[in-house]
Amino acid sequence: MNPEIKRRIEQIRRGEVPEEYKKAIVGIIPDSWEPKKLKDICEINPPRKKKEPAQTTFLGMSDVDDSGHIIAQHKMDIHQIKSGLTPFERGDILVAKITPCFENGKGANTKTLQTETGFGSTEFHVLRNKKDGDFIFYHTISHSFRQKLEREMTGSAGQKRVQVDSLGNYVIPLPGRSERRSIVDILSAQDSIIVLKEKRLAEKQQQKKYIMQQLLTGKRRLPGFEGVWKYIPAREIFKSITDKKHSGDLQVLSSTQDRGIVPRDQVGIDIKYEADSLSSYKKVEKGNFVISLRSFQGGIEYSDYTGIVSPAYTVLKSIEKISDEYYKQFFKSTDYINRLNIAVYGIRDGKQISYEDFGRIKIPYPSLNEQTAIAKVLSTADREIDLLRQDIEQEKQKKKALMQLLLTGIVRVTR
Repeated sequence: MNPEIKRRIEQIRRGEVPEEYKKAIVGIIPDSWEPKKLKDICEINPPRKKKEPAQTTFLGMSDVDDSGHIIAQHKMDIHQIKSGLTPFERGDILVAKITPCFENGKGANTKTLQTETGFGSTEFHVLRNKKDGDFIFYHTISHSFRQKLEREMTGSAGQKRVQVDSLGNYVIPLPGRSERRSIVDILSAQDSIIVLKEKRLAEKQQQKKYIMQQLLTGKRRLPGFEGVWKYIPAREIFKSITDKKHSGDLQVLSSTQDRGIVPRDQVGIDIKYEADSLSSYKKVEKGNFVISLRSFQGGIEYSDYTGIVSPAYTVLKSIEKISDEYYKQFFKSTDYINRLNIAVYGIRDGKQISYEDFGRIKIPYPSLNEQTAIAKVLSTADREIDLLRQDIEQEKQKKKALMQLLLTGIVRVTR
């Protein structure tokens, strides 16, 4: 960042007005920019067209992501559309109106819609501006937009809503048309970088899934390994342990499907428990596996931590020499999860799989050297995926910084 921009940011933070800037209802903005209410530059929740094409698109809340992108589209015949859904046209902006979807940034720019019209969840607001839809869209996913409207939401906790009046009265600083286009071009270019890297991430994840399917089942062998694998009941490799010999002063752990067993304060949600009940919790050592309450979705998790878990969990300890990483990968493989589900068919969905269920399933037991070699290949793939995720997160943070600088006029751009 050049010294002039740094100086301007410091001035604005102190409430000083830099040269060629002015104070406005939205703060300090360039002299040539004008504050505009959304209701003065957009149609808000426009009515359904009287005549519509035979085919349209439906978008549910799960079809848009937290960055304002459409991730799935469902083509439908117009007669399949139920009354009461939210109508919109290609190019309209969708904004979630309820908690927690609004706070999470749910919404979309529908310019990539595959049909001329669409219908969305009843929990979307619609903004329409055919000329400046892209520019307005970036404002609707900005931090300042979400922060201000969150304060004005009405309703009870967990059911708060963004009201039409709040949306319509939201003020954006509007630059001239040329500068608007330049801002959109820069932010669109950054979006393209993110989309490209997310596509690469999806490809890497698919490649790893294929490699897991090949290596963890023995369909493909690494150089230097041959011979038939043993398949033995899991109870001959892992035993269930219940160790309550602790004073309750160990850290409380929780199960996550993306990070395994982690300290509860890293889960990000406030899980209540009685301190007096900790004496009944089970001790977990680093290297143990835990059968969690999400076992049907692959919830047999590895712990890198020593601590205690709820007595509802089943703690597993290896009784044979194993590569922890090999079985950490194996328990997440599609092949194993499918066999686990078949083996416990008929158990009510959501019920924890017991040690007996787990223990009777035959699982591979390659030589320790082959386990280690397979684990190394898959761990390398995981590191590449993690690095790409970090790269994408950096690009998203860069986009947020660009939005903060460009949409407020702190940094000026011209064609």
